[in-house]
Amino acid sequence: MNQKLVISPSPHIHSGDSIPANMYGVIIALLPALATSVWLFGVGALIVTFTSVAACVFFEWIIQKYLLKVTPSITDGSAIVTGLLLAFNLPTNIPIGLIIIGAAVAIGIGKMSFGGLGNNPFNPALVGRVFLLISYPVQMTTWPTPFASRLQYIDAQTGATPLSVIKEGLSNGQTIPELMERIPSYLDLFLGKTGGSAGEMAALALLIGGVYLLWKRIITWHIPVSVIGSVVIFTGILHLANPSTFADPLFHILTGGIMLGAFFMATDYATSPMSNKGMLLYGAGIGIITVLIRCFGSYPEGVSFAILIMNGFTPLINRYMKPKRFGETIKTARVQTSK
Repeated sequence: MNQKLVISPSPHIHSGDSIPANMYGVIIALLPALATSVWLFGVGALIVTFTSVAACVFFEWIIQKYLLKVTPSITDGSAIVTGLLLAFNLPTNIPIGLIIIGAAVAIGIGKMSFGGLGNNPFNPALVGRVFLLISYPVQMTTWPTPFASRLQYIDAQTGATPLSVIKEGLSNGQTIPELMERIPSYLDLFLGKTGGSAGEMAALALLIGGVYLLWKRIITWHIPVSVIGSVVIFTGILHLANPSTFADPLFHILTGGIMLGAFFMATDYATSPMSNKGMLLYGAGIGIITVLIRCFGSYPEGVSFAILIMNGFTPLINRYMKPKRFGETIKTARVQTSK
């Protein structure tokens, strides 16, 4: 016989997807938001982004080469994505030293300590961000004002974010209608003309990037829709119950890190569930926890904490909401025959 029958393990059909292809697809999707951030904040956005990306790539390379003794995988794009997402969660006037510390924590603790890409249970960029927020709360909550400081970095003019204005005003006895007079219009929030981190700017740019990820099938709709949908439902219920204390759903969607978290951070392959039902539950949990922190907690923003908390539940969700297996299970039954 000249022909040989070759039997190999699955998968037998390759879709063409790869880690580098997906990672560089995410980088492309983040470019509109990056361009908007540079337009709004100028040199500060460039410095923070470049430093964060360079530091994440460097720490991944040096840890893999000299500590883990494996071939560095910095060309797969995952370290660049972590650097971009970390930069998008930082003020554009934060000292360079703190950016490097955040990158070291994100890569060294959030990623490589668990074995590298695919083994990390928590989103590395958010691990770095939360570490900086807890360790350096003043520097992490000092936000530059758009347009006013495009040629300045550390000495940039600063102001409060819309979520901070609401949180502080409510604690002083003011009502939502009174506070909304101090908030930029919804159109300005949609275009990013307000204070905050690079990833909180321009819901429009982030939405464009999210649509690109969906179009390229890098992500599915389940997590973004469940995150945004749960935020809309629960803030809508609270607003209808007491409009003087709780802001409307549109305000919550256009402010803070909802758009960035829903499309780019909660959808991380390694830290999100595998099944569609699991993704829906996971996304709803993120939305609910975010609303609870924003409306009843001490922090004005809760997206980062919500995603990290639900990252911890991902193994449990995967266990009880497993994807449907291919093929069918054959159950044997005892057949009784009559004599």
